[in-house]
Amino acid sequence: MIMTKEEFANHSDIQSPRHVFRAEDWEEKEIHALLDEAENIAQIPRQTPLFQRLYAVNLFYEPSTRTKLSFEAAERNLGLEILPFATDSSSVQKGESLYDTVKTLESIGADVVVIRHSQEKFFDDLRTGINIPIINGGDGCGNHPTQSLLDLMTIRQEFGSFQNINVVIAGDISHSRVARSNISLLRKLGANVTVSGPEKWIPDEYRKMYQPMDEAIPMADVMMMLRIQHERHHASNQNVYSFHSSYGLTTDRESRMKKSSIIMHPGPVNRGVEIADELVECKRSRIFKQMQNGVFARMSLLKHVLRQS
Repeated sequence: MIMTKEEFANHSDIQSPRHVFRAEDWEEKEIHALLDEAENIAQIPRQTPLFQRLYAVNLFYEPSTRTKLSFEAAERNLGLEILPFATDSSSVQKGESLYDTVKTLESIGADVVVIRHSQEKFFDDLRTGINIPIINGGDGCGNHPTQSLLDLMTIRQEFGSFQNINVVIAGDISHSRVARSNISLLRKLGANVTVSGPEKWIPDEYRKMYQPMDEAIPMADVMMMLRIQHERHHASNQNVYSFHSSYGLTTDRESRMKKSSIIMHPGPVNRGVEIADELVECKRSRIFKQMQNGVFARMSLLKHVLRQS
């Protein structure tokens, strides 16, 4: 059933806005409900649009391909209308605060706002005073809840559950919001998580989970590779060829993986650096499956925050 903005506003199930700031805020039951809905959507992703005259704004202060475009696809599939926004041609350039920008969007009729920002925990300034749902599309090195949702969907499709699945997350852990969100949710759901990569890029909180790549490879059910986030390093003299041989998923390392194990990567992929070029689209790779699942997972989440699940 298509719902107009007026019908939606009068719906009896309406509650205060449900923001999505951190993956760790989800309860296990809620995670599975979101994944179940995403799987249902995947069967018929372009069904009759659910919403009519509801407006979404994607407020991206950092470059993005997969997250931004998959949100746009998800919003359009649900029937949401997208109010275009470009930070380089907005009042952000005149010094407008993030709070005032979001409050302006709410005032002119936005019903949900997706935000990506370089500032970690940007959402702390938006916890009060905003009366529409806000979805975190990535905050600095902090959180990336929607990426975690699509990653969980991909893993569950492969293994059926998360209990005792061995997931190795390897690469630039200290600067990765994907790693932080995935570690939190995977452990909550019963998976065994190991981190790998240069030891200088392993935060103290994950030190006990660390294993060198060549020790981690044979036990992994999931190898989740991460790129070097050069834009978050104040200085980086890391030789990419040295990185690949020492810490990357080479063809030799891939040959020592379990037959049933899979390769994942949140993108963008730097071929020949964190992962060998020929492995990006190999039989065990689920990298492009993750991207496809991103649309379904974000459709599920948008329905959830708009109280239409």
